[in-house]
Amino acid sequence: MLAVMADPLDSAFFDLLTGSYRRLVGTDLVVPGRDARWLYEDAPFAVLAHNTDDDPRFVYGNRTAQSCFEMGWDEIVGLPSRYSAEAPERGERQRLLEAVARDGFGRGYRGIRIAKSGRRFFIEDGVIWQLIDDAGTFCGQAATFARWTDV
Repeated sequence: MLAVMADPLDSAFFDLLTGSYRRLVGTDLVVPGRDARWLYEDAPFAVLAHNTDDDPRFVYGNRTAQSCFEMGWDEIVGLPSRYSAEAPERGERQRLLEAVARDGFGRGYRGIRIAKSGRRFFIEDGVIWQLIDDAGTFCGQAATFARWTDV
């Protein structure tokens, strides 16, 4: 189980994110040779991850995700991930997460999310996957999306 992260450049977490993605989705999340710093600071796509708490909390959000949600690291990390969607959208979000738990990953997701300011936006062509370490331990779920548009 993942605790709230203290370092967005943690190489072990980067390995968990990218290794799980490669095993489950069958492609690389980042181009080989890119590292945790690139994913956090420079990636042109959003990446978020939450832990396995009963009410899962974000443990990671790269700068692109922070920009989308209008929150800094200290605001997004530790936030219950359900707050990324408005109440009417949470049921759909929960059904998707349950399908990912069953299937390992899902792709092509499109859903409405909400930024800190109240701005609503569509996530488009999202991929959500299970975070599973090399020993097979379930550690949480992660999501990435490269396209978003304001509602």
